[in-house]
Amino acid sequence: MNEGLTQLQPYPFERLSRLFAKVAPNPAYAPIALTIGEPQHAPPEFAATALMEKLDSLGRYPPTVGSEDLRRAIATWLSHRFQLQGVDPSSQVLPVNGTREALFAIAQVIVGSGQPGAVISPNPFYQIYEGAAVLAGTTPKFIPATEESHFIPNYSALEEQDWIDCELLYLCTPGNPSGATIPIETLQNLIRLADQYNFVIASDECYSEIYRTGSTPPPGLLQAAAGMGRHGFERCLVFHSLSKRSNLPGLRSGFVAGDAEIIESFRRYRTYHGCAMPIHHQAVSVAAWSDEDHVAANRRRYSEKFDRVVPLLEPHLEVLMPEAGFYLWPRTPQDDETFATALMEKCNVAVLPGSYLGRSVNGLNPGSNRVRMALVAEVDRCVEAAQRVAHFLQQG
Repeated sequence: MNEGLTQLQPYPFERLSRLFAKVAPNPAYAPIALTIGEPQHAPPEFAATALMEKLDSLGRYPPTVGSEDLRRAIATWLSHRFQLQGVDPSSQVLPVNGTREALFAIAQVIVGSGQPGAVISPNPFYQIYEGAAVLAGTTPKFIPATEESHFIPNYSALEEQDWIDCELLYLCTPGNPSGATIPIETLQNLIRLADQYNFVIASDECYSEIYRTGSTPPPGLLQAAAGMGRHGFERCLVFHSLSKRSNLPGLRSGFVAGDAEIIESFRRYRTYHGCAMPIHHQAVSVAAWSDEDHVAANRRRYSEKFDRVVPLLEPHLEVLMPEAGFYLWPRTPQDDETFATALMEKCNVAVLPGSYLGRSVNGLNPGSNRVRMALVAEVDRCVEAAQRVAHFLQQG
């Protein structure tokens, strides 16, 4: 048995289920869940059509590298979205079954077997980063992302030995749960550090298309690399998904792109891993990456939710409008577990305690006394949830 399995901590939603197991929600209210980042907007209409048109492909094995059409659609989207001179669809793009699978598996490719090292990630963080490090046989190291650092990991706090030990650096921009975006200058400095200390950067950018209407799109790692004249994207990988962008979490479709040498090693790994994307899913993905109208409409719906929800909460909670993503990350007036439990009991609104998304380092868990609110339901439900929260806080 892999000893790393004993080091895996319960997933946040497993902990949440235990927390709420003995709570009796107020029956006067219908339940509203603001916990899981699962988009509730309708998928684009063309998705079902594209899926049905390719059902005859169920009788064929899909290629690990994905179809040429899909890789070309992804390369075209990347080049346009991040102002790149060009992305080679044959060597710099690899379709994957959602970013969760790829973000976990990349550590198994990058981390050296049986040698000391470290995987560095933000704190709070997407728990896959930690599990990937542990099961690759290395040590996860967490860098706090607090309000003092504008919710961007404070990389200046790392010592030189930390960079020497680093084999893989996970980024999350826009961030989960804060929505903070890493400036392009910071990304470029991290690329220089990767050159100096010989590590790979894996940038989780699955929230990149959920930004406020009218604002500047968040920058990406490949964009930062290209701005340095690095069109081969050496040591850089980005991970994107259709789950948030296109409201297609059940499709399990995403991609990894960047350094061609690493992509080739990852392709070889995934050939043995046996996780090629079904052909009919690839057909839907081609359509989704090729259309921006549904993405713009999606952004408008999220922007409306934030514009209506934040003013309701601001008089009662310390809450900031996020730069991107679909989460709120407010500070709570009491312990985050106590707050979440009371909110469920009195208002039948479920939120995720922030401490479940972080780890205590030097006695500090940067998620403590915060909760994550996922504004994924339709506008009216999110507004109703905010009204209940505001009333709950007014009552003391």
